[in-house]
Amino acid sequence: MSKKSLYYVVAALGLAAASGAAWWYQSKPKGPTEISAAAPSAATGPKTPASAPRASGVEVAQVEKTRLQDDTQAVGTLRSRQSVMLRPEVAGRVSLIGFKDGARVSKGQLLVQLDDSLQKAELSQAQAQVSIAAANLKRNQELVAQNFVAQRVLDESAANLQVAQAQLALAQARLGRMRITAPFDATAGIRTVNLGDFVKDGADLVNLEDLSSMYVDFRVPERFQTRIKPGQSVELQLDALPGRAFSAKIEALDPQIDANGRSVAVRAVVANTGGQAIQPPGARPPANAASAASAANTAAPRASAPGKPPVAQTAGAKPADAKGKAAPGGPPAGAPTGPLRPGMFARVTAVFSVNDNALVVPEEAIVPQAGRQFVIKVVAPSAVPGTATAALGPEVTTVSQRQEVKLGNRRAGKVEITEGLSEGQTVVVAGQQRLQRDGTAVRVVDLTRPGGPAGQGAPGSGGAGGAVSGNVPPPPPSPSRGGSQISSPSGGGSQTGASSPTRPTP
Repeated sequence: MSKKSLYYVVAALGLAAASGAAWWYQSKPKGPTEISAAAPSAATGPKTPASAPRASGVEVAQVEKTRLQDDTQAVGTLRSRQSVMLRPEVAGRVSLIGFKDGARVSKGQLLVQLDDSLQKAELSQAQAQVSIAAANLKRNQELVAQNFVAQRVLDESAANLQVAQAQLALAQARLGRMRITAPFDATAGIRTVNLGDFVKDGADLVNLEDLSSMYVDFRVPERFQTRIKPGQSVELQLDALPGRAFSAKIEALDPQIDANGRSVAVRAVVANTGGQAIQPPGARPPANAASAASAANTAAPRASAPGKPPVAQTAGAKPADAKGKAAPGGPPAGAPTGPLRPGMFARVTAVFSVNDNALVVPEEAIVPQAGRQFVIKVVAPSAVPGTATAALGPEVTTVSQRQEVKLGNRRAGKVEITEGLSEGQTVVVAGQQRLQRDGTAVRVVDLTRPGGPAGQGAPGSGGAGGAVSGNVPPPPPSPSRGGSQISSPSGGGSQTGASSPTRPTP
């Protein structure tokens, strides 16, 4: 039994001695290694100094100056300048229809005539009663002058004449209610009655729409109530008319704020014209300026009477004569001229201010930390205090530097920088997690370079592909990529590469 225990003790000591020898062998200091003067082979690539740090691959973009507007978007609905549904005040049978569906009507024009034979008879009776009362009054005046009748008889005759005159006015009013006329110049809708129909009082006959100009009603949050004022211009885009833009002016604001949505109602007025074509970014205006001016003149509203809103006129339409009849070859008289219609869906943009020299960077460049906003700039090693340039190595030309900034408006993936950066500076848009301290060596990666991700990395890059020097401007973006191009006046643009699925590896 004692021999077996001794055997276990000796085995444990042997294992302990072997483990200690192995640990000592691995942790013992190594002597200086002789570096061969032979040139490195093409297979192994160039060697970097053992003390040179490993550069982190990042994507960058430049701070650019652009035109930025402070605005708010809302949705609205177009409404007629004036709109009414005609309804009779009394019941009757339709004896005349004086308009055509969809035609222009003038103020005071007879639209619907109800059967008024009974009212005309009442009017004739009232006129006869007035004549009799007037004759009695004249006769009693002569008798009173001769003292044949008392003054009381004369007073009664005068009162009877007033009653007869009132009955005449009542008969005239009843007769006038059988005529339904247009209250203003407008375009008639589609009638809901036919000749011979019996209509009750309050029944719908036809709607009238004043299309000379349109209202657009929309709502904005209550925080904008102090920034929107009457007379301010707004821009409209209609889904029914794609590629066209319209300009409107705010006419009134509702003094009461909606308690449910915390929004304020706004009404703007827009001319019923063809609007302006929306040109894509970077597009040039047409070369034939004369034709463009001609098209603008045809789309401009024609002059109207003083105190009335302008009336739009379509391109190619010939002017109408004084009676409202169209000239030969033109559209039918009274046809609506503008493309805008009540009920259209509108996208409203209210512009508060425009900054032509706004500095913007991609939103990916912003690094929030402890309630503050930062960006990481790519600068030369000498720009970062306390950076040991000799320790970085001759191949490291760019390092990182954290910079606090103040943000402004955000538009289309861009954010405005109001303080902290200047135009032309380079910021990191991808790979910020590798840059934990200022002075870290960085390597700019261009993902838009053909074969970049699969190519050989720069010296000291660890084999990451598509690397270029930090102070060498990247090549123009490839048309097959969807990232946004950042440009600067100096011509040194860089691709954000936000749409590329590949990210640089250290």
